[in-house]
Amino acid sequence: MAETPKAQATRAKLLEAAEAEFSEHGLAGARVDRIAERSGVNKQRIYAYFGNKEALFAAVMTKVYAHMSDAVPIPVTEEGLRSYVGEVFDYHRQSDLVRLLAWEGLHYRDKPIPDEKEREAYYVHKTAALSLALGVDDPATAARVLIALIGIASWPFIVPQQRRLMLGPDGETESGWALLRASVVAHGHSIIDNVLQGAV
Repeated sequence: MAETPKAQATRAKLLEAAEAEFSEHGLAGARVDRIAERSGVNKQRIYAYFGNKEALFAAVMTKVYAHMSDAVPIPVTEEGLRSYVGEVFDYHRQSDLVRLLAWEGLHYRDKPIPDEKEREAYYVHKTAALSLALGVDDPATAARVLIALIGIASWPFIVPQQRRLMLGPDGETESGWALLRASVVAHGHSIIDNVLQGAV
């Protein structure tokens, strides 16, 4: 049965509050009572909608992945791919996704994550689109390229302390961010060029 508008609004409030809580404290450190307080929703509603904290975290991850897919779709042309690295960098600068992914990795490590098949399908789709943009037939090659491009675009946000130590106070200025973005994009283009030239 479809949810009522009120139930949809309640679920959205819970997911928004949970995203903030998980981003700050991770899955292990997050507290259901704080999520309830942040959302203004009775704690029992969390269990009614999601069952437990782990399922709530999985719902948050589904939400943030869907948001990124809409905001930064994987390109299917070389021109779009060249813009993609900078767009991913910009997205992560204002998103909690990398923090959530880092917490998820620390929590689950090599164990299966909830909804693993759905996440795997998401990356199969992205890899297929990237293969089209690169003109390669090997999904493994496209997957390695995707890892490299996402890696250079997201790493400064996964380890902000490293960024701060390496770049110093100037790195936090708008001009410092612009220089870092330009460097990331340039290195992304080098990766793309290597593939297009058959070097990868």
